[in-house]
Amino acid sequence: MTQNLILGDKENRLLLTLEKDKMDVFTFQDAQKILKTSIPSVKNILMDLTRKRCIQRIEKGKYLLVPARAGYEKYWSEYPWIIVPHLIDVYYVAFWTAMNFWNMTEQIPLTVFVATTKRKRDLEFGNQRYAFVTLSKKKFFGYVEQKAGNTKFNISSKEKTLVDGLMHPEYCGGIIEVTKALWNCRDENDVNWDVVLKYASDVGVNVVLRRLGYLLSFLEIKNDIVDKIKKNTFKGYHYLDPGTVKNRYAYSKDFGLIINRTENQLKDWMEH
Repeated sequence: MTQNLILGDKENRLLLTLEKDKMDVFTFQDAQKILKTSIPSVKNILMDLTRKRCIQRIEKGKYLLVPARAGYEKYWSEYPWIIVPHLIDVYYVAFWTAMNFWNMTEQIPLTVFVATTKRKRDLEFGNQRYAFVTLSKKKFFGYVEQKAGNTKFNISSKEKTLVDGLMHPEYCGGIIEVTKALWNCRDENDVNWDVVLKYASDVGVNVVLRRLGYLLSFLEIKNDIVDKIKKNTFKGYHYLDPGTVKNRYAYSKDFGLIINRTENQLKDWMEH
């Protein structure tokens, strides 16, 4: 905390219990069980603790404990996703957020992207925006469990992170960031490229395979995967980058793509 605070007995009891029980996020009902007092009294205590910045309201009935060991801004720049498991039960942290978590990009997105099979409104909390992207059950797979602070959370595996980026580059900073992620994983021993290929097929979105094949070929990496993709018969043409559909610089017959990014645009980041 950045200043000395005067806390009441009940406020202290609540904070110390939450710390002891490692409850980074808690509900109104949790506070009521700990305090064993009336609903109006619990409301007043939570309002006072919020005002003193010891806790912060996430959404109705849900609060974040701001620990004394870390300042508010530092805590959330390190662990912006720890509240996600408390916001929705079917989910995984995904897209640009997952790319940053797995060190596929040096960019730190201000939005925490969350994949889910349910519909939930986007949420703003602190200096973060939480965007919930609804996927069909067919596309909702390939996530693993990780831990940050005291909280376990689901996040797309490295393989699924790459595939999700190829499927929805608009949630990853665009196709150039996805290209960068593929390049940064070229020497990763723990990225199974056969699994990447399988997942690219399993999502059932034909353009994912096309983009994977073209970008790996462009980067001149994973030629064995490129050769396997070329065995597919692609009908018609899709855009390489759905975010710039007005541009048409070339066509790829091998992968059935309209190339709407120049070579310089796709590799400019490699020179910096």
